[in-house]
Amino acid sequence: MKTKSYWLKRIFLLYLPLVLIMIFILFPLYWTVRTSLMYEGDIVTLPIIYLPNPATFVNFVTAWDAVGFDMYFRNSLFVAMVSVVIITFFSIFTGYALSRFKFKGKNVFMFMMLTTQFLPAAMLIIPLFLIFGNMQLLDNHLSLIIINTTMQLSFNSILMRGFVSGIPIELEEAASIDGCSKIGAIFYTVIPLLLPGLVATAAFSFVGVWNEFLFAFMFMTSRTNFTLPIGLRMVIGEYVANHGLLAAGSIIALVPALLMFVYLQKHLVSGLAAGSVKG
Repeated sequence: MKTKSYWLKRIFLLYLPLVLIMIFILFPLYWTVRTSLMYEGDIVTLPIIYLPNPATFVNFVTAWDAVGFDMYFRNSLFVAMVSVVIITFFSIFTGYALSRFKFKGKNVFMFMMLTTQFLPAAMLIIPLFLIFGNMQLLDNHLSLIIINTTMQLSFNSILMRGFVSGIPIELEEAASIDGCSKIGAIFYTVIPLLLPGLVATAAFSFVGVWNEFLFAFMFMTSRTNFTLPIGLRMVIGEYVANHGLLAAGSIIALVPALLMFVYLQKHLVSGLAAGSVKG
């Protein structure tokens, strides 16, 4: 029988820290939702109102229709979906090559790929601005797709290498014996088993591209090409900020990533576990 001291230790050493951490994580989300459902006058009033009474969706309607978040949402979705497809496609074959083939300089190549993740993004703004300016790609979503693909590909290729390494090579050998080419063996034996890894790669890529701010802020100049992070920035004026609109826009930006993780969490967890088994 478990004693009282056992339960006290368990409560104070396990449950209480977990509850405090959860409150610390969820309180900003609660405050954002609360702010988005209140009129601007109620948001800044004292004493602080912790629950919207009455709740209103006027901030969401205004943000979507009047401010232009519907357009920002479409732009972000287009850039994110195209980037994720390209990143996932190339990550499969790069990860496969790094897992299955042995070649001179392989470890150096992987080290250089990982090293690119430590470069500050701000350091690349000026050279990329000049390059895209000469290519006439400024204020063009193609520039964001190229940047996001380049920035995300290295990490996701290394991630995919771990997933491919967890698939027995004997399956490909059996497919080759049955008459499959090398590419056919990859498509018919490896890729179907890579579903959890593909989900994990796509999820991480999507969130990274969806939240990208710096390059979009520097390269997009017309309002019709703004993505959601830039749209949120534009809600903040020089002397005033509409807190309700900002909170509503934040919720709009949060919903797609949140729904994706809720829907894909089973594959995401199994994919991360599979990728950590063998590298």
